[in-house]
Amino acid sequence: MPRQRGELEQAVMTALWRQTGPVTGRTVLRAIGDPDLAYTTVKTVLERLTRKEIVTRSSVERTWYYSAAGSRDEYVAELMLAALDRTGDRDGALVRFAQAVSPEEADVLRAALDPDREDGPR
Repeated sequence: MPRQRGELEQAVMTALWRQTGPVTGRTVLRAIGDPDLAYTTVKTVLERLTRKEIVTRSSVERTWYYSAAGSRDEYVAELMLAALDRTGDRDGALVRFAQAVSPEEADVLRAALDPDREDGPR
């Protein structure tokens, strides 16, 4: 079954976040665990993520090693900001998002927006 747009990037990033240090493309391929996925496809995704500065790479003895440039939280926040940039009504999208979150999530947003609150940002 074909993957949804962005699904393979997400799988690659998840594999990288699970590692304790830089890894090769083959390590990422094994971590994803899809027998139908080609090594060259994973390398292409890693190169695209490197160009987007989501992944960093370094060469050791002519082998590329990859690692996530930031945390999962940073990555998701960037995806959310990119989605807001694509909308024609940024305020409307923010309001709709705020209406869709749980009361607990709304509390987290309030705390993040008001650093003077006693409970502060988490």
